[in-house]
Amino acid sequence: MCFIWQMTFICWWKLNLVKPCHRRRRSWCPCLPLRTSKTLISPRSQIMEAAENTTQSATIDGSPPQTLSKNARKKLLKLQKFEAKKAVKKAAVKEQKKREAERKRKEWEEKLASVSEEEKTKLLESRKGLRKERIQKILEERERKIQRLNVAKERGLNIIVDLDFSNLMTPSEIKSLVHQIMYCYAVNRRYTCPAHLWLTGCKGEVDSQLQRLPGYDKWVIEKENRPYIEALENQKQNLVYLTADAETMLGDIDPNKMYIVGGLVDRNRWKGITMKKAKGQGIQTAKLPIGNYLKMSSSQVLTVNQVIEILLKFLETRDWKASFFQVIPQRKRFNDVEEDEEEEEDLAV
Repeated sequence: MCFIWQMTFICWWKLNLVKPCHRRRRSWCPCLPLRTSKTLISPRSQIMEAAENTTQSATIDGSPPQTLSKNARKKLLKLQKFEAKKAVKKAAVKEQKKREAERKRKEWEEKLASVSEEEKTKLLESRKGLRKERIQKILEERERKIQRLNVAKERGLNIIVDLDFSNLMTPSEIKSLVHQIMYCYAVNRRYTCPAHLWLTGCKGEVDSQLQRLPGYDKWVIEKENRPYIEALENQKQNLVYLTADAETMLGDIDPNKMYIVGGLVDRNRWKGITMKKAKGQGIQTAKLPIGNYLKMSSSQVLTVNQVIEILLKFLETRDWKASFFQVIPQRKRFNDVEEDEEEEEDLAV
């Protein structure tokens, strides 16, 4: 009799606990593998990061690799298909450009073949002149950009990228950060009133990857191996760390201040780390007034190049709203606050 009751209880437990938890994907179910936060994150870069970590975890700490959940495997497969389509599309665009260049070359050769030698000489000289003029314009524009950067070095706004977090990032995250820094420098050069960029704590893998960038040794920036708190010890009272966790809202940009942007790509693993660092060092903190002008679809954490471009855009326009809407991608924001208030007033009427 006891055996029958035991079997009845086991069948009841399986029907009421095991099957529902498969449907709800509960992590406490003993029949499912534990899932880390990375396997639950939806962006494709984070899914790929999770896949890398599951295969590398055994070699890093000696522990057995964690198994991806069924939902994460589906997302990973979907991402792989997307990347494959993207590669095919990129190859098709490249082939189309190649065909277009070949068509233009043939047209040029046919044009030369259909004219006399005198006209042919004139066409060749004209083409050489246009090419020389185009190259000259490019060189002049490059020289103007360098001059603007040198002026910014003397009396421009100082923006510091804190690279002292390399030990908290994976190689792929460091690579992403290096690309963001490259975008920062390229965008800064294009502005008529650029800032003076600083890279502090620039050492280790971050420095190695930066050194591999073409022309990096000619960048008009300040490169410091030391942390900013040591390199700018005499400017500590003017340091302002920009972090989304700060309570103070940045109203205007003070040219006498030096604004720090955290160089960290962490997929939200290290929440509040920049705020804790600034508090521990006793320096000022502030956050961009994003909430006053628009609603973010997720958190208010932006990439390094987005934060720096917002500051540059504000220096140019003196308008926070225009700066946010021109830099922050549409996928990261909802309608602006004023439009939402107008819609609520219309509904109330």
